[in-house]
Amino acid sequence: MNVLVVVEHDRGVMAPAGAEALTAGRQLVAATGGRLEALTIGADADGLAGELGRFGVATVHQAHHDLLSDYGPEAWGAVVAQATEQLTPSAVLATGTDRGHEVLAHAAARLDLPMAANCTAITPGEPWTVTRVRWGGSLLEETTIQAPVVLLTTALHAFDAEGVEETGTPDVHDVAADVAPELAHTMIKGRVEREAGITLATAPVVVGGGRGVGSADAFAALEELAGLLGGVVGCSRVATNNGWRNHSDQVGQTGTRIAPTVYLACGISGAIQHWVGAMAAKNIIAVNLDPEANMVTKAGYAVIGDLHEVVPAISAEIRRRRS
Repeated sequence: MNVLVVVEHDRGVMAPAGAEALTAGRQLVAATGGRLEALTIGADADGLAGELGRFGVATVHQAHHDLLSDYGPEAWGAVVAQATEQLTPSAVLATGTDRGHEVLAHAAARLDLPMAANCTAITPGEPWTVTRVRWGGSLLEETTIQAPVVLLTTALHAFDAEGVEETGTPDVHDVAADVAPELAHTMIKGRVEREAGITLATAPVVVGGGRGVGSADAFAALEELAGLLGGVVGCSRVATNNGWRNHSDQVGQTGTRIAPTVYLACGISGAIQHWVGAMAAKNIIAVNLDPEANMVTKAGYAVIGDLHEVVPAISAEIRRRRS
């Protein structure tokens, strides 16, 4: 059984979620036999072959075309569909990101095949069985898939990215890519570079604030603590709705899904939409006046108290111990 993983990248830099999808694919071929293969799209991604070998990829298929100079969902979807028909894998995996879902959905439509998104567990067989996240993370659904080729995306943070001990050099082959000109009308045409540094999605520590923070100015205490801990500030949707924080800071189903080592949730009730974005955190500490708040009941640790007293006290203690 061969598994083909669509490698998500941005101008030749593999997305962190790509390593998770590769790990899931390697687990499948380890359990059933076969080869782990990867598909890279665009000449910018040719340099990824060595990195893919560190995740157990045996063969890298490289798709080239003048219209693949940057990301475009329709063009990428067409390439994935064509590669699937040419290579006939048992399964095609993509990342559980906006791009991964989008590209595989286009491919599925072209191939007239079913697609299962956000899978947390995958068991091959006749039929295949998968567990996937539904309803924004409020439930897990177990379902079966019968198709000549199974198309799946892996849920973010459901598979820990792990390389192999003995790194090999993958075989590299070109795969034919026929991209019609009309597929290029949805492509990235320009970019605005963001300030370098850790982001909400990659930060090891996130200090989040919700309704209990009370105002935009009151987030200053959270900013101070995040700075001391080498982290960043996040927020719940109510903070963005009230204009206290930019939407880019929002953690949740309609914001950013985080997986820090520590998530300190301050004054956040923990609605399901927010929990979906935070549940992959390794350790969650809730600071809340309400001992029955959803975030408190789900957190590994909780401080029942006023965040306006607790947060400055933590910052003061950190400074004291460092002095």
